[in-house]
Amino acid sequence: MGRKPLAMIFEHQDIICRYSNKPHNMSLRHGDTSVSLESRKIFFDSIGIPYNDLVCAKQVHSSRICKVTAVDLGKGALSYEAAICDTDALITGQRKVPLGILTADCLSIFMYEPQKKVAAVAHAGWRSTKELICKKTIKKMIDEFSIDLQKLLIGFGPSIKSCCYEVGEDFLHYFDYGLIQKEGKYFLDLVRINRKQLVDLGVKQENIADCEICTACPDSGYFSFRREGPDCGRMISVIMIK
Repeated sequence: MGRKPLAMIFEHQDIICRYSNKPHNMSLRHGDTSVSLESRKIFFDSIGIPYNDLVCAKQVHSSRICKVTAVDLGKGALSYEAAICDTDALITGQRKVPLGILTADCLSIFMYEPQKKVAAVAHAGWRSTKELICKKTIKKMIDEFSIDLQKLLIGFGPSIKSCCYEVGEDFLHYFDYGLIQKEGKYFLDLVRINRKQLVDLGVKQENIADCEICTACPDSGYFSFRREGPDCGRMISVIMIK
């Protein structure tokens, strides 16, 4: 698990950023969930976070964002039903509040502003990307915590890349960039779209990093909805201020 930790992308002494990989299913709803809690415990023990403190959301491919505090510790840690409802991005300015997003091809976006010590993680599939979830998350971080946009660090976790993400022609109505046409087919580049949205907002290009892992490529070592179908498991992307 976590053989390519997010610390390889951007590392800061004040935070823990990691993502899991196969075969350990972190979902309590999708795939084989019989050992999901045990897998969570092993993974979180390995990165120094109490697994029962985890805060997760019932993700619905929206642009809804929730500010999280210590009062929310454990929501979604031990059961899906207890997770924060209808939310696709989590923000906190408190220490020792681990935020988690579950994915299997969608893009996880890690955010950290080291001066104000504010962390966030967002679930950016194509629908949430169309709804500008990364920009809205950052604007909420500014509104709630007055973060400095010039100091904001961004990390893109594993996701399906344009090499594998074939979409229909109707996507031309959703995105005016980030679509690649090859041999009469269209392929979506989630990272490129989200990167442009961030830069357009004012995030420094040099503060944005991508792990460059395609979850849908054969033998990627990560769960993939596109490759495996709706019953596949999920990886988790987690960020916590120490």
